[in-house]
Amino acid sequence: MTDLQNAITDSETVKVTVGERVDGVVTVTLSRPAARNALNAQVRDELSRVLATIDQNDTCRVVVLTGDDEAGTFVAGADVTELRERNAIEQREVSKRPRIYERVANLSKPVIARINGHALGGGCELAQACDIRIAAESAKLGQPEINLGIIPGGGGTQRLPRLVGEGQAMRLILSGELINATEAANIGLVDEVHSEDNLDNAVYDLAESIAEKSPVTLEFAKTAIQANSEMELKAGIEYEAELFAQLFATEDKNEGIDAFFEDREPEWQGR
Repeated sequence: MTDLQNAITDSETVKVTVGERVDGVVTVTLSRPAARNALNAQVRDELSRVLATIDQNDTCRVVVLTGDDEAGTFVAGADVTELRERNAIEQREVSKRPRIYERVANLSKPVIARINGHALGGGCELAQACDIRIAAESAKLGQPEINLGIIPGGGGTQRLPRLVGEGQAMRLILSGELINATEAANIGLVDEVHSEDNLDNAVYDLAESIAEKSPVTLEFAKTAIQANSEMELKAGIEYEAELFAQLFATEDKNEGIDAFFEDREPEWQGR
């Protein structure tokens, strides 16, 4: 049995399918419907283990992260019962990196959030950690932690301003307001909004178009784009140039150009 199969077998709250709809696309579904897919310790541990295994699996080129449709949510947030029982020392221990947010953001493969329902609190932060966010019209998103006497702790105060601007982030975090998917798209929190009937077609059409590309080039492109929010412009451009040059040592670069000249589809080797 492969490492990925072992990770799937050992997970009770995370479902994984590989290539079910599109070759090279792995769907990771958070499945805790009775709790609206809330992120408790078990979900976090199992998701971390699954993602670490996917990262090492060459057959997985694109990840779709979603919530169990039975729950009617993407992720309703953190498990509030766990939050109530922790003191500051315990929370610092739980917050040690890498958490699931960093594991998603740092995955070498592109991650598409299929936001099939409410994405609140930690669920909204999990969506923010993904590379692309596609939401159903019925979804609502927000950071309501302020209503519990806390602030976002999964990266929301940092990633949200980068996506929507400081003013909009202040509005959402300080008020705890929930917004619908259309408004989320208008301010840049999600990238596309579709009806429930068209959500899967939109998600997997995009996933397929990405999965058809060179795996090593996808990894380099994702890394370069993420550097945009971490580096000054001059340093970022220099970093991009270095990654660009490194690709000239790969077989996929030669294959891509040869396929272009020969008017055929490239056969990527991932190296």
